[in-house]
Amino acid sequence: MNFANFPFNPPAASNFASEMDTLFYSILILSVFFAVVTFFFVLYFAFKYRAGSSADRSSPVYENMKMEIVWIIVPTILAIIFFVWGAKVYADTRIPPKDAKEIYVVGKQWMWHIQHPNGVRENNTLHVPIDTDIKLTMIAQDVIHDFYIPAFRTQFMVVPGRYTQMWFRPTMIGKYHLFCNMYCGAQHSEMGGTVIVMSKRDYAEWLANNGSTRQNLTPEQAGEKLFTKIGCGNCHGPADLPPRAPSLHGLYNQPREMDNGQKFLADETYIRESILRPSEKVRKGYMNTMPVYDKQLSEEEIMSLIAYIKAGANPALPAGNIAASVPGHEAQVDGKAGLNSNALEFNAQSADATPTQRGRSLAVGAMAAEKVDHKP
Repeated sequence: MNFANFPFNPPAASNFASEMDTLFYSILILSVFFAVVTFFFVLYFAFKYRAGSSADRSSPVYENMKMEIVWIIVPTILAIIFFVWGAKVYADTRIPPKDAKEIYVVGKQWMWHIQHPNGVRENNTLHVPIDTDIKLTMIAQDVIHDFYIPAFRTQFMVVPGRYTQMWFRPTMIGKYHLFCNMYCGAQHSEMGGTVIVMSKRDYAEWLANNGSTRQNLTPEQAGEKLFTKIGCGNCHGPADLPPRAPSLHGLYNQPREMDNGQKFLADETYIRESILRPSEKVRKGYMNTMPVYDKQLSEEEIMSLIAYIKAGANPALPAGNIAASVPGHEAQVDGKAGLNSNALEFNAQSADATPTQRGRSLAVGAMAAEKVDHKP
């Protein structure tokens, strides 16, 4: 509900939200009504019969059967209506459907640990499919917590030594806040997270990818995507560009002469050292201008880059062609031919990636890439 563009409550994003809101605002409006009526008559009679007023006090009324019947029966009926209504809503929230999808939750100071039926685990984040009954089986590891999703209008205690349950059916795709609604220690206010409601197809893919929203890429495909993402192609083009940077196309297992006269074979070790500490081996005819990626890339990312370079690493080809040309591998992107791994696509996938302009091409800074890829 919004008033003058001011929200009175979070989005109504579950099957309980609409009825909960209706019940809450019905009680609120009724309470305000009786409070206003009572306050009005208090002021009215206080003013009418104030000391020194000319009000007629000759025939005071000590009882009125009709009025007493009305103010007993009407509130009683209203109380029964709201009691039955509230009991029904409570019973609905406490009795999950038999075919509800079960997800396990462990609360501990100060985080939520969540495990899906196929073993996928996540911390402080809960992925769920839309329009699906979800049952949470919960227990606390230390003290009492409370699993609370305001947008779903649902919460329940998470208790040590005993399993508790709550359920809901998400009705809107989006991201919603998750809180612990029971004081549980010094960092209670930090015990929060996010509930992510996905389409059923996206959720199935997310589970199939072991909890990753990214595709299961081959090392060559992952390396190609990272190559573009951190802007390698801005310097390493399809042809040598002395004194800026040599091409990486056809680099693997080729001899390379350094500016000090030393010669090396461009094997996996040479490529890895050139990525992490490029200043130690500068190729003859080129300047030491490459940034250092030591401690910025994981070993998995380095292996992916090496696999892409071994596969050809020709940035002149449309993205995906190199990885797809490796025997036994094929770029897989729904509705697209090849792997579209340009900087704009990466930026669209992650709001944390900041596009920058380098020359005539878009790139994504290495720090932005690291920030996204190393999220816990």
